Amino acid sequence: MHNHRNGVSAVSFGAPAWEVSKQNKVIDIRTDYVTPNIMRRSDGHEFVNLCSCSYLGLHSHPDILEGAIAAIRHTGALDLPISRIRLRLNLLEEFEDRLTALFGARCLSAVTSSAATAGVLPLIASGHMSSDGTPPVMLFDRHAHFSMDYIRPICADETEVVACRHNDLEQIEDACRKHKSVAYVCDGVYSMGGVAPIAELLSLQDRYGLFLFIDDSHSLSLHGAHGEGYARSIMREVNERTIIVASLGKAFGGSGGVIMLGPTEHEDILTRFGGPLAWSQGLNVPGIGAGIASSKLHDSPELSRRQAQLRRNMALFDSLIATEQADNGFPLKVIAIGDEDRAVAASARLFEAGYYSSAVFFPIVKRGAAGLRIMLRADNTEADIRGFAQALTEILQRDLAPAPARVKADA
Repeated sequence: MHNHRNGVSAVSFGAPAWEVSKQNKVIDIRTDYVTPNIMRRSDGHEFVNLCSCSYLGLHSHPDILEGAIAAIRHTGALDLPISRIRLRLNLLEEFEDRLTALFGARCLSAVTSSAATAGVLPLIASGHMSSDGTPPVMLFDRHAHFSMDYIRPICADETEVVACRHNDLEQIEDACRKHKSVAYVCDGVYSMGGVAPIAELLSLQDRYGLFLFIDDSHSLSLHGAHGEGYARSIMREVNERTIIVASLGKAFGGSGGVIMLGPTEHEDILTRFGGPLAWSQGLNVPGIGAGIASSKLHDSPELSRRQAQLRRNMALFDSLIATEQADNGFPLKVIAIGDEDRAVAASARLFEAGYYSSAVFFPIVKRGAAGLRIMLRADNTEADIRGFAQALTEILQRDLAPAPARVKADA
C-alpha cells in the first residue's frame, strides 16, 4: 500500500491549513462579478481577484460570450447527451478542426483537461500509444500537477511507475539507457512556477525514443503565434511519441480541455478506450460556441495585443515584488512565506485590503514552504498591481514582521 498514493497522510497533514484558511474566511467565499476584474463578496466587500487563471482576460470577451449564446440559439439544445464515439455535433467537429489548424496537431476536446489526462495516461501505460505496443516505464515528475499524479496508481497497474526528481535529465536519461521504452510525465509550465526543459527532453526523445506526456495548461494561449503554448511552440511537430494536454478554461477563455496528438490512429484508441473520453459526454453547446469564438480571436491581432499587455503587467509586477519566478516570462508568481499560518494570515489581510491571493501550503507545496500564489492577467490595471504591492509591503512589514518575503523598496 501507499506506493503511489497516500490519502491518509495527505489529509492528516493538509487538513489543518485548510481549516485555518476557512477560519480566516479566505476559502469557500461566495461572490459575484462587479466588473470582469472586480468581485463582490456577499456582504458587499469588493476586491481584485489575483488568482484567476484567465491570463489573457478573455473570460469576459464579448465575442466569446456571444459565441456561447449563438451556439445555443443555432443548435436549439444545451447538449448532446451521449458519448462522442456514438454521436457528435458538426459544431464540435468544426471546433476541433479549428484547434487543429491553430495548434498544428490533431486536436480532440474533452469536458476538462483532467478528464483528458485520465483518458490518455492509462493508455500510455498499457503501451497502446506506443508504436510497438510495449508498456513503457513511466517517470512522473515529482512536481507534476495533481491531475496527473492522481492517475499514477492506475498506470502502476499496467506498468512500472517511478517518481522522478524534478526536471532531472540525468535520471530520465539513465532510465532510457536501462529500459526499452520510457515515458516521462510532466507539466510544460508548472502550477507553482517554473518550466520543463522541453528542448533537452526532445533531444532525449531523438536519442532514445522517449515518450513525452506534457500538460501545458498554464501556457496555452500565452506562447506561440497562435497561442499553441510553451511546449508546442518549441516543437517542429507533435510526433507519434508526444501528447500534449491543456486546459481551454484558462488563458484560452473557453471551457474544457484539448489533447494534441500526432498520428491519427491515437484518436480511435482514445475515443474507444480512453476512460471518460469514451464513456462520458464532451463539451456542451455553449462551451463549443465559446471555443469557436476564442479560436477566431486566436487567429487575429487581438491575441498578440493581449499577450503583449500581459508581458507588460508581468514586468511591472517583477519590478515591485521579488519572487523566484521573476522575469521568467510566465504569469504565475509565488511569494515565499514559509509558515502556513502566517501565509494564511497574509492572504486574509490582503483580502480585507481588497486583493484576493491564494495561500498555498502542503500538499500543494512541500511542508514549510507555504506562500502566496498570484496569477497575473492582461486585464489587470497598473493600479491593481501597484496597489497590491503596496498592501503586501505594509502587511509583511507591519502585521507579520519580520517580513518573510523579499519586497523591493519601491513597491
